[in-house]
Amino acid sequence: MSVATIVHRTARLPNGLEIQAEIDPTAHTSAIGFFVKTGARDEPSELMGVSHFLEHMMFKGSETRRAEDVNRDFDELGASQNAFTTSELTAYHAHVLPDRAHAALEILADILQPALRTEDFDEEKGVIIEEIAMYADQPFWVGYEAMMEHLYAGHPLAHRVLGTKDTVSALTRDQMAKYFSERYTPDNTVLVAAGNIEFDTLVRDAEKLCGHWRPAQPKREASAWTPGRASAQLTLKNTARAYVLLSMPGPAIQDDLRYSAGILMHILGGGDGSRLHWALVETGIAEEASASYDGHDGTGDSTLFAVCDPEKVDEIEAILRRELAALVDSLTEDDLLRARSRIATGAAAAAERPNGRMFRLGTLWGYDAKYIPLDAEVERISHVTLAEIRSCVARFPLDPTVKVVVMPKDEADAGK
Repeated sequence: MSVATIVHRTARLPNGLEIQAEIDPTAHTSAIGFFVKTGARDEPSELMGVSHFLEHMMFKGSETRRAEDVNRDFDELGASQNAFTTSELTAYHAHVLPDRAHAALEILADILQPALRTEDFDEEKGVIIEEIAMYADQPFWVGYEAMMEHLYAGHPLAHRVLGTKDTVSALTRDQMAKYFSERYTPDNTVLVAAGNIEFDTLVRDAEKLCGHWRPAQPKREASAWTPGRASAQLTLKNTARAYVLLSMPGPAIQDDLRYSAGILMHILGGGDGSRLHWALVETGIAEEASASYDGHDGTGDSTLFAVCDPEKVDEIEAILRRELAALVDSLTEDDLLRARSRIATGAAAAAERPNGRMFRLGTLWGYDAKYIPLDAEVERISHVTLAEIRSCVARFPLDPTVKVVVMPKDEADAGK
């Protein structure tokens, strides 16, 4: 797919629904999605998990479709459809052949006006509670949720995307309906498309299908945040390994320093050639070791992660901190060249298919980030300098403020 063929276009309906597309008439498929700027951070604490629960309820159908109709209609299109919920976004999307784009849009627009039937709500609540229980048995997930709760203590980013058994059990259908009416509004939503799309037709279809949706001017609270400081150890029955996480503040997704943070973490723990791989995995001290940067709306964080024998936790932590402390002074231009090239290649590869470009458009919009063409972003990544990286570290020191360790539960304790 040639970048030169791609055209970015935007429109806005009178009710506030934004429409964006990256159009490539040479593409063999079309991707369409609705991204809503709402997630776990936008939920009252007592409703934690409602965004994710609501995502499930969309596929239970509208006033004109039941769940089986939704599945059948997508199947008849040969669509690849799905949805996801994060701390900050909820998205519903489909990937189809170009001549079926209108039909896919019609289904997506319809399920975004859900019936929220009481019987469906009650049934799906049990599914969500089972999902929470399933994730509670996964050591990394347990450690990650604890890390977020400690690092973002007092901030809504500490909310769990799935919620808890207690919050989901207590949630009512009417509370969900109220949350939907307040957050799922056209002025809090974007329709994104990519690939072989006829944009004017897309806008006309959106006007017909979504023009009656009512705006409500929802806002996201810009919560103040003081990074948490904590050290926590958790135990699980179903693991024989230890999971170590060290986390610290990083740039917001809107901050230009995000490129430097991403490159730093890639050099530290972004794969087989990284510092952590050579220090921990290649030496046989750890089974896995990685580092990552995660940007959020208004803030961000970087996390180091390793899996090892429980007896090696202290040794692993010491090596993680040693490699982190030595990172900036040891950087060379060759390190930057390799990292920039791999990140740029990954960004381009992810966007080769229309659904990759659709996700990128929706995510940029969701974080109020200015649209930047993919080739311009790749070019920006390719020009990150050592001076920029040092500026990033000056603002966001490489000093973990939160440590979480997930350990196997002692067999004696397990029997108590």
